[in-house]
Amino acid sequence: MDVKQIRKIGRSLPGFLDEFTDCYGRCDTRSYLKIYVSGQMSDLQRKSVEPMALRAGVPPRSLQAFLGLLTWDEDRLVDRLQWMVARDHAHPWAIGILDETSSAKDGRHTACTQRQWCGSLGKIENCVVSVHTGYVVGDFHCVLDSDLFVPESWANDPERRKEVGMPEDVTHRPKAEIALAQIQRALGNGIRVAAWTFDEHYGMSYGFLDGLDRLGQTYVAEVPCTFCGWAKEPAILYRPTPQEMRKKGKRRTFPRLAKTAAAVSEVRSLLRHSPAFTGQKWMPIHIKNGEKGAIVREVKAVRFFMRRDGLPTRAHWLIVARDPQRPAEVKFFVSNASAGSPLEWLLYVAYSRWPIEECFREEKSELGFDHFEVRGWQSIQRHLYLSQVSHLFVNKMREKLAAEESIRSEAAFAGADAFFPRDRRRDASRASAREFDGGSNPLRPFAVVPGRAVRPLRQADRSSGRRRADSLSPPPQCPGQGQSYKNQAKGTVEVGN
Repeated sequence: MDVKQIRKIGRSLPGFLDEFTDCYGRCDTRSYLKIYVSGQMSDLQRKSVEPMALRAGVPPRSLQAFLGLLTWDEDRLVDRLQWMVARDHAHPWAIGILDETSSAKDGRHTACTQRQWCGSLGKIENCVVSVHTGYVVGDFHCVLDSDLFVPESWANDPERRKEVGMPEDVTHRPKAEIALAQIQRALGNGIRVAAWTFDEHYGMSYGFLDGLDRLGQTYVAEVPCTFCGWAKEPAILYRPTPQEMRKKGKRRTFPRLAKTAAAVSEVRSLLRHSPAFTGQKWMPIHIKNGEKGAIVREVKAVRFFMRRDGLPTRAHWLIVARDPQRPAEVKFFVSNASAGSPLEWLLYVAYSRWPIEECFREEKSELGFDHFEVRGWQSIQRHLYLSQVSHLFVNKMREKLAAEESIRSEAAFAGADAFFPRDRRRDASRASAREFDGGSNPLRPFAVVPGRAVRPLRQADRSSGRRRADSLSPPPQCPGQGQSYKNQAKGTVEVGN
């Protein structure tokens, strides 16, 4: 990046922050927003309140008051950020991601700090944990929402709550419940994704998966190997048989599983013993190209019926994937996608969680996400939201500069192509067509084919014409995709632990 581009980015910041003007009631409060965002994007070694305030020439107490005391509408700020993403970056192939991150903190007086699993350190440590919703489309990624996780030890301690100024309506909620509320909020603000994906901590919550079903959202959830269900739909009795009707005693409840129904099984047992799995071979699928080369996984997929209150749900998909280089490491995914969704697309979504990790890395290494030195609950929560604003601006500028660079590169290539002899241009176009066609590559690249059942693709299905058409096809739409969504912010969706 040259000096001209840096100056251009600096001139764009005031216009970007003007979108959040109505979130602040006073001019001096609005001025602190620019100071905070500029400080996070600066070259300061430590991006806490005091260095950022001294850099801007304002008293540190003023910036501390901006986080903890001054009145401004942080909920409106998050809503405005999501409206901007929905307005400027909407795409039918967008993917939503749920994840959490942690920031190690010393002592016990920082809000919501306790000894718990700290993912950034890979061990149990004293830290603050926050739950986040991410949005990814192409090379653009951002954080849509952030919430502090309140441990039960904090929620049930009135003295500590008062010490950090925790509002009375803030209570302990399971992380899956926090994530579902964030999704509801994003949908109410116009965010639409083709599918949501998340790790097994959220996938193991039956209530969370049911909540996504009620919201009409498609998901590809990683689940633990102990997740239970059936690979074959079990028989259900909806009324008593004549023999049971003649019997005396306690009446049995209906509907219920028939005596001949197979017992519910863990997904790891289904993989080893179910004929649905043992009767098919591992199918290699090229998911995408990573920094270290092609990402290929061997896959099996079957129809899957999850268990709810002892009864099977409607049909889902159970996808089992393993790395050919490490076949012992197996991952299980469950999806509620329709039968027309191709396996390549579902697997692509399942392995698309890395952008949220990239968001956390960028916010921590570049924007000082974990540099906060405030203790109050509201101050930390506002810091999370302001980090979202700074990160969105950075990624919007990155996308803009990349588009400009692409235009310049295309123009340069077109200028050079004008000097090619006619026959050489023709040979070059043929060569590029052969490269696109894939040649003898036995692995089909990521392609989206609406209307096809989820199943491994056979060798006979791959022709050059079909590959070319599939690569240009749009992804399948989830139920209700493209329709207006009623804002359910006032409603509640309950999720079990």
